[in-house]
Amino acid sequence: MLATLTGFAVVGLAIFVGYVIGRIDLLGAHAREVLSRLTFFVLSPFLLFSVLAKADAHVLFSALLPVSAIAAAVVIGVYALISRVVWKRTVGETVIGALSSGQVNSNNIGIPLSLYLLGSAAYPAPVILMQLLVFTPISLTILDTVTAGRTSVWRTVVRTATNPIILGSALGTLVSVLGIELPPIVIEPITLLANACVPVLLISYGISLHGQRVLGAAGHRRDVLLASTLKLLVMPVLAWLLAQFVFGLSAHAVLIVVVLAALPTAQNVFNYSQRYGVGEATSRDTVFLTTIGCVPVLLGAVLLLG
Repeated sequence: MLATLTGFAVVGLAIFVGYVIGRIDLLGAHAREVLSRLTFFVLSPFLLFSVLAKADAHVLFSALLPVSAIAAAVVIGVYALISRVVWKRTVGETVIGALSSGQVNSNNIGIPLSLYLLGSAAYPAPVILMQLLVFTPISLTILDTVTAGRTSVWRTVVRTATNPIILGSALGTLVSVLGIELPPIVIEPITLLANACVPVLLISYGISLHGQRVLGAAGHRRDVLLASTLKLLVMPVLAWLLAQFVFGLSAHAVLIVVVLAALPTAQNVFNYSQRYGVGEATSRDTVFLTTIGCVPVLLGAVLLLG
């Protein structure tokens, strides 16, 4: 159990440092915006390229992928239906809330926890691939369209194709699939920048917590509670049902997909909400609640299925 909690301790310290920085106003009034743009446009593309380029192509396209994809798609669809049809939220708010309920933190929490809980850091790779090459392009295209004020098809295609996060993910996957061995003179500078992404992102998130109360944004508490419930409870149970009774996976594979589904909401969702100026309270609070709430869920999954 101590090894399992190590990943959360690492993440928690970085967030706490960010909170202290925000509290003492060390970086000034524009710290959140600057760190957000640095993460989105520079550091995240290097991180995603690095992770996917080093992943085993066989693991990327293993049986774990369809189970994780279906579970995430169902949860995202349920949230989107309730948010858009029942609560009449805007398209941008619905996209951020849907991602908060179905996009997992497969990088900075998923990779270390996969190593501690499951014995290998490679298992989150299919989820990373799915989120970055399917969910992210669709989501960012929608957010680009609803926030840019123009809906030209060509402009949307160009913005999507030149999005740095999508470019980094696509190039990393290509390197993995083709089996290209990058020389140290290429991969080591990339890795240096990639390693800066997670701490900067977590520090930025910690800064955003200063002066905020969880569930303090009036009118959005139910959005956060719905997204958190879908993420922590519905998605892992759905993944278990699919893996066990539909796909007939082995006991170890069932445990893997349940653990991956129970991971907290990705901090990238908060980064997207900052970048596009929509749904920031929903993403911030959902990340916070699911990061704390996933600890008993993950430990329970390991005890029941391990």
